[in-house]
Amino acid sequence: MTEPSVFTRILRGEIPAEIVTETENVFVIRDIAPKAPLHLLVIPKSPDYRDVTELAAGDPALLAEMVAVAKDVAAEHGDGDFRLVFNTGSGAGQTVFHVHAHVLGGDLTEGSLGG
Repeated sequence: MTEPSVFTRILRGEIPAEIVTETENVFVIRDIAPKAPLHLLVIPKSPDYRDVTELAAGDPALLAEMVAVAKDVAAEHGDGDFRLVFNTGSGAGQTVFHVHAHVLGGDLTEGSLGG
């Protein structure tokens, strides 16, 4: 059995984080090392998918919900314009292997794709 991800531990209340919003299937937190004025993470509550390719193959409806929630939080917490980033694999900067989307908004410049 593997250790629960940091996101699972946040959802369980074991690690403090500001949950900005949540639905039955996903929750949104602020990134602890923001790369843009608006930097939120949209995370499925289920730990079943390591990255976006696994999620797309296994539960496309959950992926669609993540995108819809990203749109909503970008409008609520920013001007509605946003970049949506899924890092897939350690070589691409993925550090937590529980699929999550970075919602980046505000003044975006090159180099704001980390994490």
